[in-house]
Amino acid sequence: MELRSIPPDKSLADFVESFWMVRNDAAAAKEIIVLPDGRFDIIFSAVANKDFHATLRGLDTQPAHGTVPGNVVMFAVSFKLLAIEYLLDIKMAAVLNEGQRLPDGFWNIRPHDLEDFDMFCKKISAIMLGLVKPGIDNRKKELFDLIYASNGSLPVQELADRVAWSRRQINRYFNEQFGISLKAYCNIFRFKASLQQIKEGRLFPELDFADQTHFIKEVKKFSGVSPKELAKNVNGRFILLSGLSEH
Repeated sequence: MELRSIPPDKSLADFVESFWMVRNDAAAAKEIIVLPDGRFDIIFSAVANKDFHATLRGLDTQPAHGTVPGNVVMFAVSFKLLAIEYLLDIKMAAVLNEGQRLPDGFWNIRPHDLEDFDMFCKKISAIMLGLVKPGIDNRKKELFDLIYASNGSLPVQELADRVAWSRRQINRYFNEQFGISLKAYCNIFRFKASLQQIKEGRLFPELDFADQTHFIKEVKKFSGVSPKELAKNVNGRFILLSGLSEH
């Protein structure tokens, strides 16, 4: 199975985390476990050059078991939080831990666009640049930037103080838009940021976890297994971990 990921152009960096692709040329499906990663995805897929469709995937708060079908190719965009309001213009709370089929012809992506990943990224980047709305709330941009820069490790009150936005208002916004609280999102992002160190065998907390016990508890919550088992990644089933490069 082939995995590939590339970052967006700077013009889309506030909205897009990455473009990625998965290709399974084998006839047999591959079992995978999808881990929470703090991202929203739009995934375009085609099985054996048939059954082409687009899916919107909401935030995941727990590990999800699934399969990558045989003879499938998937090209996707992973979005940062700011994109939901200023690029996609939808509330994601309704698709928490779920996917939603998008209309045929969404963003004018067709089956032949899944033949060349680099050309797909260029085409969809141009489409998204034309959809970005003006008048972005600087508090939201600054809040999200702080979450990403700190890998979700800053306390909620400190985040609220630094962007001059009350905790109550922030949590109302998060629950309405994304379906979870700010604290819950920060915990997911902190877990995602820990995956690189876990892949490299460093099975102890390097971010703002209270202690080793807390670290293990959080890893089990979001992956279903201990840090040691996650690091083994038997059969590459934790696809997010498999996609990380070795440092």
